[in-house]
Amino acid sequence: MNININNLLRENIKKLVPYSSARDEFKGEAAILLDANENAFGSPLASNYNRYPDPLQLKLKSKISQIKGVPTNSIFLGNGSDEAIDILFRAFCKPGIDNVIIVPPTYGMYEVSANINDIAIKRVNLTPAFQLNLEGIAEAIDEKTKIIFICSPNNPTGNSINRDDIETVLSNFNGLVIVDEAYINFSKQRSFIQELLEYNNLVVLQTLSKAWGLAGLRIGMAFASPEIIDIFNKIKPPYNINEASQILALEALENIDKVNNWIKETVKERELLDKMLLALPFVQQVYPSDANFLLMKASNPKDIYNYLVELGIIVRDRSSVILCENCLRITVGTPEENKELLAALQNYQKI
Repeated sequence: MNININNLLRENIKKLVPYSSARDEFKGEAAILLDANENAFGSPLASNYNRYPDPLQLKLKSKISQIKGVPTNSIFLGNGSDEAIDILFRAFCKPGIDNVIIVPPTYGMYEVSANINDIAIKRVNLTPAFQLNLEGIAEAIDEKTKIIFICSPNNPTGNSINRDDIETVLSNFNGLVIVDEAYINFSKQRSFIQELLEYNNLVVLQTLSKAWGLAGLRIGMAFASPEIIDIFNKIKPPYNINEASQILALEALENIDKVNNWIKETVKERELLDKMLLALPFVQQVYPSDANFLLMKASNPKDIYNYLVELGIIVRDRSSVILCENCLRITVGTPEENKELLAALQNYQKI
């Protein structure tokens, strides 16, 4: 699939002259930097953060490029994936005119960001098996539909979306298809970043918040054609990833073996937790998961949630979400945390 990205862009973005920061105009090393009105004396910290960071995070992108096998000019780094989602709306969707498609139940930020940007939302619910309703999506698309959001593995259901179905959407839609892979590290499915050369309307979102354990640093990743990445960089704030986050992320990316071991342990614990939860009499179903959490259907989810809160164990009540009625979402914890959770639930059935 090869579409004209420029035709999707809002006119004001086509004409936008991006802000040129001091670090855009001078790149490199110098003995005396008097161009950016920084504090020349340093920082009141053990390390100095008085200089503005690299606005394009090139060292960090280079390391990510080595790990992901994607060229640096196909990588955007944002303040969480939420920044990338927001930029997509601001770049490609005209407020009050255009619309996007989401496939509930799904990650809630797509809808929130659409509402903030005054973009209409078309909802095409997943099937009862939590897969795409391809006919429904095809019927929902009109000439004002600019973006389709697909989360795979999906949040809050945990399952991966059928790959052939996603490719069907990519091949037949003349807008952007966003495949959000925040949980891809826990899945046996291969990432869609391998398909970037085949589909220029594809944007893949990933994050350092989940498997990499860097949620506090707020670093999201978007992978797309260089043309789309250039648009992201044109719109983003000049210094959207701070220096401390860039340094710490680079350090973390050197520890890929540790992260891979955590992923293996998480998957092992997920399988054990699945089995143990199903043995509880009030648990009606535990849905298959390719993520680091399980969606559990129970006969009395609100009571279970409140009971666990009293014990200092916090899970997520998803009962009000479409197709997730009577469900709790449970993150896979450490072996010790999972044992405490299971012990609490086993005691609950005795009450």
